[in-house]
Amino acid sequence: MKSIWLVLGLLATAVSCSPKKKEVTIFPESNFEKNLDGKQVKLFTLKNIHGMVTQITNYGGRVVTLWTSDRHGNMEDIVLGYENIDGYLNSNEIYFGALIGRYGNRIGKGRFYIDDREYTLATNNGVNHLHGGKRGFNDVIWDARQTDGQTLELTYLSKDMEEGYPGNLDVKVIYMLTDNDELKVEYWATTDAPTVVNLTHHSFFNLHGAGNGSINDHVLYINADKYTPVDAGLIPTGKIASVEGTPMDFTNATAIGDRVDNDFEQLKFGMGYDHNWILNTNNNVERVAARITEPTSGRAIEVYTSEPGMQFYGGNFLNGSDKGKYGRPYEHRTAFCLETQHYPDSPNQPNFPATLLKPGETYHSVCIYKFGYK
Repeated sequence: MKSIWLVLGLLATAVSCSPKKKEVTIFPESNFEKNLDGKQVKLFTLKNIHGMVTQITNYGGRVVTLWTSDRHGNMEDIVLGYENIDGYLNSNEIYFGALIGRYGNRIGKGRFYIDDREYTLATNNGVNHLHGGKRGFNDVIWDARQTDGQTLELTYLSKDMEEGYPGNLDVKVIYMLTDNDELKVEYWATTDAPTVVNLTHHSFFNLHGAGNGSINDHVLYINADKYTPVDAGLIPTGKIASVEGTPMDFTNATAIGDRVDNDFEQLKFGMGYDHNWILNTNNNVERVAARITEPTSGRAIEVYTSEPGMQFYGGNFLNGSDKGKYGRPYEHRTAFCLETQHYPDSPNQPNFPATLLKPGETYHSVCIYKFGYK
């Protein structure tokens, strides 16, 4: 199969010479100017030489828009979200485009131990803790500094015992829209007391364009032979299972919808795909972790990461109650997420890679979404 990345050098020509079905929409900064909790919410615009554009707000570090080209040079905004800050404040889905922390994914029963001391977290997903709690990093106002036209630096101090986590955690995240058509998300964190950290990014993608129908026709490859099975509450059982012979096997590129409704217990627990895959990449950011393509437009994403796992979520809990950008409702399975991470519930699973961060250490993680077309 011809590589989708061989054509990236022609992207600027395609964008300038081909008619567009939709012009890039740049939301005005005033749509996001609001004082919350004594801090100023703002909107920042990043552009690269090929005409890619992303807009990011410091409210939750959210990617608001992300415009990419198809094989004919037609541009679409491929991330779900809202045109103004009030949309995010009133949304039923609180994670659109957000930075997630202190702990991305779930921690069973909202508790864990460090040195025999139990820490109790907010339970905001049934009896479990999800994505940092009732007010995770998706809901805080980050300090922001746009260092150039393609780079945004965000910082946040998560204070000791915020949402139940010990230690003052200093966090820095840099978004960079590169001239290689990558959205690079890089994380650093330090602490003054032992704590657990697992940061990730939660854009909801649709390569047809945000709100433009189902993602079940998207063809997905995941570079993973194993995954972590879950119980009915979506907490890992602690077992490591092979994907072979199951609907969890994306080692050969397969349409998302081909097996999503199979009679398979794991899919019933998640109402579809909402699981962590154990990547074969050995934390090597130069090895592809996943690839997803939309056949009609040819738009594609490759994912690279230094993390050992990736949560693939198929938009199972979207239900049309949220009407987003351009007046489009976000219906069932009209978006997917590829969240690079350590495994869910790692603090309670001794056989999983550790997420403990100690004073004097630096947490560092990289996720790269590389865009192109086939």
